[in-house]
Amino acid sequence: MTPKADDQSSPAATPFVRGDTLHDCPPTLDDQGVIDFCRDGFVIFPGVVPDEINSKAIDYVDNIDSNLTPPDLAHTDWFVDGVLKNPQAAGAVRALLGRDFALPVRIHNHRGPLPASNQGGWHRDGGALYTHRVEYLQVFYYPEACTDEMGPTEVLPGSHFVRTKHNMMSHYGKIAGTVSTACVAGTIFLTAFSIWHRRTRATSGPMGKSKFRNLLKYTYWRTTAPKRDWIIDPAFDFAGIDFSPTGDRALFEQSQGAIAAGKMFAWLSGVQEQYIKRGGPSWPLGPVGMPPALENPTDQP
Repeated sequence: MTPKADDQSSPAATPFVRGDTLHDCPPTLDDQGVIDFCRDGFVIFPGVVPDEINSKAIDYVDNIDSNLTPPDLAHTDWFVDGVLKNPQAAGAVRALLGRDFALPVRIHNHRGPLPASNQGGWHRDGGALYTHRVEYLQVFYYPEACTDEMGPTEVLPGSHFVRTKHNMMSHYGKIAGTVSTACVAGTIFLTAFSIWHRRTRATSGPMGKSKFRNLLKYTYWRTTAPKRDWIIDPAFDFAGIDFSPTGDRALFEQSQGAIAAGKMFAWLSGVQEQYIKRGGPSWPLGPVGMPPALENPTDQP
């Protein structure tokens, strides 16, 4: 059953936000882009922030003690317009969180010295929930180029569906299938809040004038009910979707990652009431792929 563009589900929880912190813009993800996010839990936009904005951001964080005081960039016009409302990245936020999403109200800087012998342990950020609902997005911005030698963050595709405690994941070393966020200056990447991530070891000094690797982090919030309100291809073949995350075989019992991603996509499309996973090879959205005798979801085999 193909989700309709105007399908809606129950309203999402709305954070306490002022009207002037809401933003709307054209979405930049299509059906496949949204599915990729559901499968892997992140999307990267290399070099989308202009050099002028990157330079201002570097000057700003290099002139404050950002390890103690979060940089007050969420209320700085050039940062809001150049980074938080960046057309490509904010367009992806718009696709995933819907119209009038809430802009970040606080910016954090993961600022690490270069070089550094230690690296971070695998973790999910505090407050993360195990859920198929996408009520908010955690977003990261590199104002400078970050090479593999500078200790970029790495993420584990599909791990936003993996249930585990912090003390049972932090000791892991290299995990097969991880993705490095090493990038050019001005790169933004969006993540599901619960994705596994860590900082890698920094083995070299700075590439630019800074002696630190700066990675700014902030959160956007949903204020409207989810529905299929992104770039829609009327000919998109939903019956042929592969929902398996990149690391599906390593992380999940057979097909469980794909089932979880399919449920997230159904929720984002506003048709979660049609999400029916009966087991086996059945397609999780309605009766597609089921035997004719079971087309009615209330039928019992």
